[in-house]
Amino acid sequence: MKVLYLLRHAKSSHGGGEADHDRPLAERGRRAAPLIAEHMRRQKIEPALVLCSSARRTRETLDLLAPALDEDTVRRFEEELYQADAAALLARLREVPHEVPTVILVGHNPAVQELALTLAGGGADVERLRDKFPTAALATLAFDGAAWHELAPGDAELTGYVTPADLG
Repeated sequence: MKVLYLLRHAKSSHGGGEADHDRPLAERGRRAAPLIAEHMRRQKIEPALVLCSSARRTRETLDLLAPALDEDTVRRFEEELYQADAAALLARLREVPHEVPTVILVGHNPAVQELALTLAGGGADVERLRDKFPTAALATLAFDGAAWHELAPGDAELTGYVTPADLG
């Protein structure tokens, strides 16, 4: 069993004149990400690998999740994940070594939501996920494949979906 966590970055700022890649988290985002971190601790969500977009807002989101991550969790910041579409994200996940049991991908919409919907063959919250994937939302998808390169559309079950509003 492999488990994939898809996390949309927390709410970012919209002013300040920064390039999109360099936009920081907004205050709302700085409040939301620790709620998700606490949820991860309570649910014992311990990814072995973090794949994080290189954008400032995703890196800042990950910084706020750090207390929920094990010291040994491998963290990779990848430029290719910034502005990637769902197909590119899936292609990247298929490159994960088979021995890695759990991955969290910290990225951007609409790609994160589209990937979750592409992979989810079922699950109680699929319709809610289809309706909205807000900032700092976390989707949990499990699949029975022995290797990440086998991950295909419809192969996973959406076993969890939580938003900051659910926790606050």
